Amino acid sequence: MTIAVLIITIAAVLFILGAIVFFILRARAAGAVFGVLALFFVLADMKAFQFRKMASSPMMMPAATVTSAPVKEEDWPPVLSAVGSISAVQGAVISTELGGIVSQVAFENGGEARKGDVLIKLDTSSEQAQLRTAEADLELARANLQRTRGLAAGKVVSKSELDAAESAFGQKQGTVDNMRSMIAKKEVHAPFDGQLGIRQVNVGQSIDARQPVVALTALDPVYVDFALPQQELSKLSSGLEVRVKSDAMPGREFKGKLTAINSMVDTITRNVSLQAMLDNPDHALRPGMFAKAEVELPQKHKTLVVPGSAISYAPFGDSVFVIEKKKDEKTGKELQTIRQQFVRVGEARGDFVAITDGLKPNETIVSTGVFKLRNGMPVTINNDLAPKPQLNPTPVDS
Repeated sequence: MTIAVLIITIAAVLFILGAIVFFILRARAAGAVFGVLALFFVLADMKAFQFRKMASSPMMMPAATVTSAPVKEEDWPPVLSAVGSISAVQGAVISTELGGIVSQVAFENGGEARKGDVLIKLDTSSEQAQLRTAEADLELARANLQRTRGLAAGKVVSKSELDAAESAFGQKQGTVDNMRSMIAKKEVHAPFDGQLGIRQVNVGQSIDARQPVVALTALDPVYVDFALPQQELSKLSSGLEVRVKSDAMPGREFKGKLTAINSMVDTITRNVSLQAMLDNPDHALRPGMFAKAEVELPQKHKTLVVPGSAISYAPFGDSVFVIEKKKDEKTGKELQTIRQQFVRVGEARGDFVAITDGLKPNETIVSTGVFKLRNGMPVTINNDLAPKPQLNPTPVDS
């Protein structure tokens, strides 16, 4: 008789004795006493019959339905992970070199610009008037120079008068060139191909020199800037494949090449700065975005992997349940039972987790529902609704 059964029996006896005392104290007739005693013996005999029945047929633990997965051996190349940010290969905030009043804005917010396109024009009416005056003075100086050269050829004027005429012509030519340069600088042009941002000036606005006009960014390709600890420096070289993901683009992965390794290590963090170039034809990545970068090293090694849902994490150790076939000693039937196996967990990639110790290739383990299992339980396998783990999952953005 087990402790639980003994406790139940004692409780039942105490309950019945209490009932007997109650009825004896309250009963006014002897028949009530005999009735209570008869009830006590009937209940005691029924409880004894139940105990004998339980002892003759031991309870069998019902089989639990689980899903299964094999322990796979795969080639996982070493990966170095870091967080970084996207930056532009070419990007600038366009500004004016001279001040003035905006007479024309020749672009649309967020539009595309080609190298040399006019972005804004400043009012040049005053400069145009000064240019016409300077051009008239230049024509007069040119005529005087030609006349003086003719006279100098006939030795009518001195050499000093010819030099003075040539100097005057040069000064007038410089004045015209300066005015034309000022007029040209009052047109702001795109220095390279790229995408425009939001304009910061309006027509009729008076602006100062070097005032920002609009941001211009080349979005294809782009850089990703990140850093790795100095102990990883010996493993890095230009040309290694880099994979980039961003929470702004869930489910997408961008691939590129490591293009630059900084020549110095940061003296505070002891990290080395890295830069990779990514193709970005649809302009999905934008400068300033947070990104997760992974550098794939060329070496590969065999790794045992299991679905992450198969691992039971606990403070005293992580474990999985291995499914084994076992023969029942009484019936001779072959059963499937589970054995709790403690494992050492490595890195995670997608829905899979690497196992560094505790399992062998091709073993079968329970893939879901491990929290409800106990060591030695019989199980039945049903993989009809089993989840399909992926190395690069693309979950639906909820």
